[in-house]
Amino acid sequence: MLDPELLERITARRAELDELEEQLAKQLAEVRAERDELAVAERVLDRVSEQLADERASAAPAPGQVGGRPVMLIPHRTPDVEETMLPPDYQRILAAVRQAAGPVMARQVGEILGVDITVRAKLEPLRGRLVRLVDRGWVRKLPDGRFTTRL
Repeated sequence: MLDPELLERITARRAELDELEEQLAKQLAEVRAERDELAVAERVLDRVSEQLADERASAAPAPGQVGGRPVMLIPHRTPDVEETMLPPDYQRILAAVRQAAGPVMARQVGEILGVDITVRAKLEPLRGRLVRLVDRGWVRKLPDGRFTTRL
């Protein structure tokens, strides 16, 4: 005859192990699902990174070197130099000057481009880019400080 107390302990332990097995199976399923999600995220990240690298490589003008440091070259305007050779920021600035009804101040260009013109630290770099475009012959600066496109 089996000891009822021993039989009860075996049954209780079997129930504990069954419950533990169920918990572990659930955790294993969750881990596998998360691993699958991470694998998908990793593939997406790889694709996006490759696309961004390709876009940057095709859109980035060739950097120059000044004092051993890379700098963006803004080409001088000549008949054989297309506006598309300008960096994208400069193309947008040039388009904003063209979009204006007439000569514009740097502040107005900033408004067109969506720059926070109340912050001097945001407006001054824009003014510097406008002056760089003037120096390279893309834009003309009038004596009163306004900018206009060249004809």
